[in-house]
Amino acid sequence: MRRGGAETETDDPTEDYDDTHADGEAVTEGAGARRARLRRGRRDSAWTRALESRRVRIGVAAGVVVALAVALVAYFSPLLSVRTVEVEGISAITDQQVQEALRVPEGRSMLRLDTDAMAQRVSELPKARSVRVQRVFPSTVRVTVEERTPVLYFEAPDGAHLIDSDSVEFAIEPAPIGVPKLVTEHPGGYDAVTRAAVTVMAAVPPALRLEVGQIAARSVSDIRLELRDGKTVLWGGATDSERKAAVVVPLLGQPGEVFDISSPNLVTVK
Repeated sequence: MRRGGAETETDDPTEDYDDTHADGEAVTEGAGARRARLRRGRRDSAWTRALESRRVRIGVAAGVVVALAVALVAYFSPLLSVRTVEVEGISAITDQQVQEALRVPEGRSMLRLDTDAMAQRVSELPKARSVRVQRVFPSTVRVTVEERTPVLYFEAPDGAHLIDSDSVEFAIEPAPIGVPKLVTEHPGGYDAVTRAAVTVMAAVPPALRLEVGQIAARSVSDIRLELRDGKTVLWGGATDSERKAAVVVPLLGQPGEVFDISSPNLVTVK
C-alpha cells in the first residue's frame, strides 16, 4: 500500500497473505479460512483439556475408592488384631491383673480399640497411680503403669494401711522396710492431719527420709519426726517446709536430742 509515495505494511489480520510452498508456488489463504483453522485448533485444544481433566477426575475417584477399601479392611479385618500385650513399670501389680483389666477383644482390629477405656480399667487397680495404653502397629498393645509408692502407713485392726504421696490409701499389707509409721488420732486419706503429715514427709530431704521411723501428728501444725536413732525433729506445720528442709540436716549434726525447726528462722536444740 502506498501513502505519500512510500509503501507501508498493514497490521490488519483480515488482509490476505501469501504462503509459499517448497516448490515455489504461492498459495493465498483468505481471512475466513484462517479464522476457521484457528477455531478448529481451539476446539481441538479444548477437547484435549477436557479429556485430560476427565482422566484426572477418574484417577482421583479410583484412588479414593481404593483408599476407602483399604481403610475398611483395616478397620474391620482381624488382620490387624492384637497379638502381643507389653506391660511396663509393674512390680507390685501382676501382669495377670493388668491383662484381666485390659479385656482386649479377641480378633478386633487395632483401629477399633478404645485405649482410653482400657487405660481407665487398669487405673482402677488399687496400686496403679497412672496408666497409659498405646497401639504399636501392626499387632501390639503397650501398657505403661506408674505404681503407687507408700510414703507412710498406719496401723488399724485389719492391718497396716499404706498411704502414697497423694494421700491415697491403696493397700492393706505389711509396710515395706523404711516406710515410716504415722501416729495420729484419725488416720486416713481424707483426714486433714494425715494429709499434712504426707506433705511434710514429701518435704523431708532424701538423706533424712530413711532415718524417720515414725511421724507423730497431733494437729496440722504440730507434726514431729521421730528418728530411728532416738532423736526428735519438731517440724511444726507443713508451711515453710522448703526452708525447714534446708536447715534440718546441718542442725542434726549438733549435739542434742530434740531439734525444733517449727520456726526455721529461730531453731533450737535441746
